[in-house]
Amino acid sequence: MKYLKHLLVLTIFTYSLGSIYACNINAREMEPKQIVPKTPIEKPSKQYVKIALLLDTSNSMDGLINQAKAQLWDIVNEFTHAKCGNESRPLLQIALYEYGNDNLSSREGYIRQVIGFSNDLDEISEKLFSLTTNGGEEYCGQVIHTSLKQLDWGKNADDLKMIFIAGNEPFTQGKMNYRDAASDAKEKDIIVNTIFCGNYNQGVSTMWKNGATLTGGEYMAIDHNRQVVHIKTPYDDVIIKLNSKLNNTYISYGALGRQKKMQQSAQDSNAAEMEAGVAVKRSVSKSSRLYKNSKWDLVDAVEDDEEILEEIVEEDLPAELKGKSENEIKEYVMAKKAEREEIQGQIRELNAKREAYIAENQKQEKGELENALITAIKNQASKKNYIWD
Repeated sequence: MKYLKHLLVLTIFTYSLGSIYACNINAREMEPKQIVPKTPIEKPSKQYVKIALLLDTSNSMDGLINQAKAQLWDIVNEFTHAKCGNESRPLLQIALYEYGNDNLSSREGYIRQVIGFSNDLDEISEKLFSLTTNGGEEYCGQVIHTSLKQLDWGKNADDLKMIFIAGNEPFTQGKMNYRDAASDAKEKDIIVNTIFCGNYNQGVSTMWKNGATLTGGEYMAIDHNRQVVHIKTPYDDVIIKLNSKLNNTYISYGALGRQKKMQQSAQDSNAAEMEAGVAVKRSVSKSSRLYKNSKWDLVDAVEDDEEILEEIVEEDLPAELKGKSENEIKEYVMAKKAEREEIQGQIRELNAKREAYIAENQKQEKGELENALITAIKNQASKKNYIWD
């Protein structure tokens, strides 16, 4: 009898437990299923044009370096007018490598990163002017591979990422096969454009054309020793004078301030020593949105973030602002900003007249290197919905 009671109790307990479990399952089934929305993939708010210039600095390449020095500002000015598919303006970053120079380390393949990706136009100019030539071994595959490995190319598929390699020796030299380097570039959505300094057919036979074709890039042959002809216009002298006034609107601050202000002036001088036309084009670049100096100029820094005035310590201020209140400093900065915008506007207006004057004279002003770069850039940019206005 006692056994039957235990069996009855066990049966009731098991049945109750099963009923509770079943109820919980039914309750869960009756609850509406919650659909968890997928987190939208946010596209980066900024789009970049990233250009790596790989320049042969062996003995025969002085003309190429001079063209690069002269025409940096043409390339910058061209991108001032670029728009992305979303109507925003892309930011420009340039990196610079030299290769094929006996002064460089043989262990590194006679390759040196002169500057990584940067939007500091004064520093890029300074680095270009620091290049010197000397005979050496020219390893195209290896310098492409090195730039792919060392530079921060980013992962935004909408960015325009390009390598321009210029030289005059066979593309096949060195232990690193150029085909492997091109394959790596293509995998990272980086286009390799090749610029052979010499005869077009010679560049084809020495694999410069093939080096570009493998990534969908463009092959170009240029006369690197050709002198760039800058057309003098009635507006040049005025633009150069306005550039001097423009420099006076920069308020250097912090440890970098004095050094960068001197660098700005030095690059004005470098441009002017090449030719007045180069100085004019640099002045035009300095009137554009791409010439930003927030790291050392208080006007640009405040435009990016007004709170810097609350954070900056007096010892980082220039002499004219020491002992001033925050409001007084802000008024001074705003006055310089207004002055700068007026001068930049005048430069842009005069440059429009200058360009019209050049067009009316029906003369070709562009240099060989600039033609090659701009043509390739525009062709490849159009495939990513970039437009020019």
